[in-house]
Amino acid sequence: MKRNRYLDLMRVLAIGGVVYGHWLLVSVTYQHGNLSGVDAVEYVSWGRWVTWIFQVMPVFFLVGGYVNAQSWTTHHAQGETWTQWVRDRAVRLFWPTAVYIVVSVLAVSAALAAGVPAAELAEAGWLVALQLWFLPVYLVMITVTPVMLAAHRRWGLAVPVCMAAAAALVDVAVVGPHWHVIGYLNYFFVWGSMHQWGFAWQDRTLTSPRWRPYAMSVIGASALAGLLVSGYFMVDMVGSGNTNPPSVALLAFAAGQAGLVLAAEPWASRLLNRPRAWQLVRRLNSTVMNVYLWHFVPAIVIAAAFYATGLMPQPTVGAAEWWVLRCAWFALLTIVLIPLVMAVTWAERPMMRLPAGLGRTGPWSPVLLLAGIATAAVGLTRLAIGGFAPAGHLPVPVLACFACGMVATLFTGRSVRRTAGAPCDREHVGAARTERV
Repeated sequence: MKRNRYLDLMRVLAIGGVVYGHWLLVSVTYQHGNLSGVDAVEYVSWGRWVTWIFQVMPVFFLVGGYVNAQSWTTHHAQGETWTQWVRDRAVRLFWPTAVYIVVSVLAVSAALAAGVPAAELAEAGWLVALQLWFLPVYLVMITVTPVMLAAHRRWGLAVPVCMAAAAALVDVAVVGPHWHVIGYLNYFFVWGSMHQWGFAWQDRTLTSPRWRPYAMSVIGASALAGLLVSGYFMVDMVGSGNTNPPSVALLAFAAGQAGLVLAAEPWASRLLNRPRAWQLVRRLNSTVMNVYLWHFVPAIVIAAAFYATGLMPQPTVGAAEWWVLRCAWFALLTIVLIPLVMAVTWAERPMMRLPAGLGRTGPWSPVLLLAGIATAAVGLTRLAIGGFAPAGHLPVPVLACFACGMVATLFTGRSVRRTAGAPCDREHVGAARTERV
């Protein structure tokens, strides 16, 4: 099966949007001897519109749906069970995440020993855990892929349409009776709809005939305009306004964005036929997961090194000088991030040879797998909310929750090796070692 190189390009561009968006919108400050962070959007009158440029997480779920549909179809045809496939995909996410968590815990422990103030440590610990929210949601998407793909093959685009309708009803309950707890259902309905679009992309439902991506973009943009005019939804697409929990406005925005992404595929694919362009994208794609996990670390390092020592001024957020200094800020953070990611990627290479599963497979394996993924997801969610040092202390129960979930997931049986003569693609085999999301 030929690899769709455009997927890798979309991952690379999306991770760039995430990194530079976070570096811009989460402004790290140093005042009265303490590091802190502010939402730059609150200080720039037109800043909420800028979030439209940097909200690229829908691209990750769109690409993820495509990849998961293709992967499950191929492996299931070779005899893999739901347990084996889900475990292997989940473990690929767990290993680099575990490395990041261990290093973060060691850093917090060292800071505690050095007497760093609790408030400052809690702020820094929250900042470097913020991006972990993505992992529990994506783990759910992986877990339900076989079922949702079967639904797609039976009912097609009616599935995401129904999910969008459900998301709208959830928002009605949130906006009307103020049942805010119900709003968290939209983590499945909204992000799940985008993941479902990936299924339709993979089997060409959304791209054939060629007018469909354009229609999708127009429908999404029109729906978004109507929702914003209603006054019930905020303009910003990053932050708590439309993302925590996700709203139907975010879904409409994602539809407009996804349509443009699909429409650009033929042109970009021709560009990727050039060997140099493809090699660059392939190398960058191999680091996407580590870039995502580690990109907040340079912000802490540079802020502590340059703000605390007075080497870099701190003008008012949103002022002309602040914007000018963003260029230097981006450059410094990029200089730190590149060798950091290279070092982490090199250090993780031995993990590529570790088995994706341990122990014997038995009738208990599916239940243990579900329990493990659920437990790990709860731990990751609590870390994303509270950080690595809430109230200035390590969240030991939360860390133990993730560790137990990961161990349970591992001990659901060994992975099945590819049988001789089974269909494979050298490009896919090589990329499988680094493709984690």
